[in-house]
Parts: sequence; C-alpha cells; structure tokens
Amino acid sequence: MSDADFPIVIFHNPACGTSRNTVAMVQAAGYAPKVVEYLQAGWTHDQLRELAGEAGLTFRALMREKGTPAEALGLLADGVDEARILDAMVEHPILVNRPLVVTPKGVKLCRPSEVVLDLLDRKPESFTKEDGEVVKL
Repeated sequence: MSDADFPIVIFHNPACGTSRNTVAMVQAAGYAPKVVEYLQAGWTHDQLRELAGEAGLTFRALMREKGTPAEALGLLADGVDEARILDAMVEHPILVNRPLVVTPKGVKLCRPSEVVLDLLDRKPESFTKEDGEVVKL
C-alpha cells in the first residue's frame, strides 16, 4: 500500500516532544506524512470545527493550557462558551493542543504519542522515544 492510498496529516509543533515523537513514530512505520506546522500555517474556524468533530472533542478538550495565553485570555473559567474558545484558537494557534493526526482511520489528538498507532495500518518494528522510553508495540 502506498502513502497515496493511506494519506497521513500531522498538525505538528516542532518545539513539542510529544509531537516530534509522533512524527518519528509514523515515519518509523514507513509512512511519509504531510507535516503541517500549524503555528506558521494557522487555523481556520471550519478546519478546527471539522478536526474537533472528527476527533470527538470539544474545543475546551482540544485547548492546550500549559505554555499558552489560555488563562490570560480568560478561557479557563467555567462557562466560557465553545465559540469563544474557537475564536481564540484561530487568533492564537498555540492554544490548540498537539499533535492532531488525520489518517483514513480517523482523527485523534495523539497524547501520549503512542495513540497514533491506533490510526495506522502498520506499526514500526520498534520505537524509542526521545527520552529513551521504549514504546511497547
């Protein structure tokens, strides 16, 4: 099966170890994923609605709090509506947790990085994360 028959898109932040491990795990399985550095590319409302819907996540569940302006923007308070969170994610791409991975098997927020294995047709023979943790395949 060629990569054209099993396209993979990874919405990636190269500063994130989990995201780097996910990309490396997909590559170790023999795939050449399309890697989108979303901090540069940005997001659209429709794109995030589609990805969150496919992943079965609310925008609050998709929002990253650590290392983002979420608290300063008042997004962590109870009762903040989804539309406000979505608008903030489009304005501040760092608010979207990563990595989001899209394959023919679905869309998932791959935290921890091993979650990506559920989205692949084949697995790497072995994989060791950046920190030395050996992933049980």
